Amino acid sequence: MDEHILLVEDDLGDTFLVQELLRDAEEDFSIVCVRSLAEAASHVRLSTLCILLDLELPDATGLFGLTELLRLAPHAAVVVLTGLADRQRGVEAVAAGAQDYLVKGEIDGQLLGRSIRYAVERKRADDTARKLYEADVRREHNLRLQRGLVAHPLLRDPAFTWVSRYRPRGGDRLLGGDFFDAVELADGRLRMMIGDVAGHGPDEAALGVSLRIGWRTLVLAGQPEEDILPTLTDVLSSERHSDEIFATVCDVSVAADRSWAWLRLAGHPPPLFLEPITKPLSDELQGPPLGVVSRAEWHSIPVELGPRWSLLLYTDGLIEGRTAPMAGTRLGVEGLAAIASAAYRQDVDPPDFVDSLIAEAEALHGGPLSDDVALFFLSYAPSRRS
Repeated sequence: MDEHILLVEDDLGDTFLVQELLRDAEEDFSIVCVRSLAEAASHVRLSTLCILLDLELPDATGLFGLTELLRLAPHAAVVVLTGLADRQRGVEAVAAGAQDYLVKGEIDGQLLGRSIRYAVERKRADDTARKLYEADVRREHNLRLQRGLVAHPLLRDPAFTWVSRYRPRGGDRLLGGDFFDAVELADGRLRMMIGDVAGHGPDEAALGVSLRIGWRTLVLAGQPEEDILPTLTDVLSSERHSDEIFATVCDVSVAADRSWAWLRLAGHPPPLFLEPITKPLSDELQGPPLGVVSRAEWHSIPVELGPRWSLLLYTDGLIEGRTAPMAGTRLGVEGLAAIASAAYRQDVDPPDFVDSLIAEAEALHGGPLSDDVALFFLSYAPSRRS
């Protein structure tokens, strides 16, 4: 049925009058007439544009009928019809959710048609405002949850400056499958990691949070570094919903004197070393992703850092974008290194630098990147301690 007006009126004379008034006003509304609340309930459709409701029905008096129709037809506008002595009930009906009220005996065709049209537009405006408000509340709620679930690095040394960015694919999602963390231990060592669960969805996001929390727990508990990735594999195997799910991880350990680092790569792209020159770190001892090979081994890759250094850890969502719209070439590690080399200098503001990498990758891709993106930038400068 096309959009129509539902008239709920038990008085046949008033029903005839409403029909005549709409005809005289040359309104092209299709009208369905019923005589009780029960009949109205059986005739409510998504195509019901507006309900004209008499407050005195055989099976509903006062605001009861209005309350029921608002429940049955939340999408429809409601205009209440009252008697001359019931103006106050009309005001109460509007306060209870009706869009307007009209007093029988004071209605002409123009007033009735205009009231129906205004009620419909007011209902649409109210629904739009409500949806916007709900979206704002949901967005704020999601941001609070994200702040609670995404890592807060435990770094105390003032020589460190760090910046993180986390962008799940799709603006309405709370979390993606990417995860990262950093912990400065009591003996002065620094531990960092970044990872990516294959796939997209709430299950993958939950698994990413589990792996990140598991990593931090193992590190703080003093688990030997060579045992971290095997233990995370056990966590993944027990938590994943499918044997096809795997995760890539880059695990980094920095010596207490900050001069050397050791990498363990489980199918993950190597970090970028940004000082004194920008270059990707070696991935020659790359191991398999977690959950792919049973009893896998991940060997450490030593890296000499020097007296001052900066590292960028990232997930492959940043480097898998295309280098031009509709082109087949991926940005890749070398392409990211080229962007970073052009943007990085010692006096650059770290947040601006990290944001510029994402912006440039999106510009080359021709729009938002199609995968989750996580970045963790860490700079070490002993001069900051003074």
